[in-house]
Amino acid sequence: MTLSVSNLSFSYGTKDALKGVSFALAPGFCALLGPNGAGKSTLFALLSRLFTTPDGRIEIAGHDLNAAPRDALAALGVVFQQPTLDLDLTVAQNLRYFAALHGLSGSDATQRIDRALTRLDMAERAGEKVRALNGGHRRRTEIARALLHDPKVLLLDEPTVGLDAASRSAITAHVHDLAGEGMTVLWATHLTDEIRDTDRLLILHQGTLLADGIAGEVTGGAPLQDHFLALTGPRAA
Repeated sequence: MTLSVSNLSFSYGTKDALKGVSFALAPGFCALLGPNGAGKSTLFALLSRLFTTPDGRIEIAGHDLNAAPRDALAALGVVFQQPTLDLDLTVAQNLRYFAALHGLSGSDATQRIDRALTRLDMAERAGEKVRALNGGHRRRTEIARALLHDPKVLLLDEPTVGLDAASRSAITAHVHDLAGEGMTVLWATHLTDEIRDTDRLLILHQGTLLADGIAGEVTGGAPLQDHFLALTGPRAA
């Protein structure tokens, strides 16, 4: 397993944000589905070590995040919900700056940038300023940036928020392709139409993991949206 979470808990004061969450992921696409406030972003903050907690254990590519954070984080790529690109730099300049933060430079950095942009169908926009890009292309740039150091695990926190339907569909397809190439992907969303029946599915609600399995099997043949609302909607409270 390339990503393992064991009995992970976290609280904001007296409010429990995560309650003993456990799961293990092999290479492939896994959707973390939950309504707003479910604890998805808190989980991502813990996985990326923006937050720490003594309650539970996280392993990334075989490295304990608390015991060996440098090795664990080196195997992790992250696309956060809030955009973090420099709008006044070009696509390539944004990626080159990020590569330098990982100690990558020269021809190695150039080759990695070219490869990442090609994978996301962004090579022809390398010289464009990010400010001139639409939302979908900005997201593709952020995903390409997260791939520069060849991570084993890719985290995406609500990556399609605010995008139009065509951009959402294209980005979802691109990331599924990455998972098909052997990457472990954890895709956080509250949108059921981004999840395929063959995807691994985790349903998180009020800090508790309610379901873990293949999406089509978890729902028992029912539409995912109906199953999700039954678990997390007002009638389930």
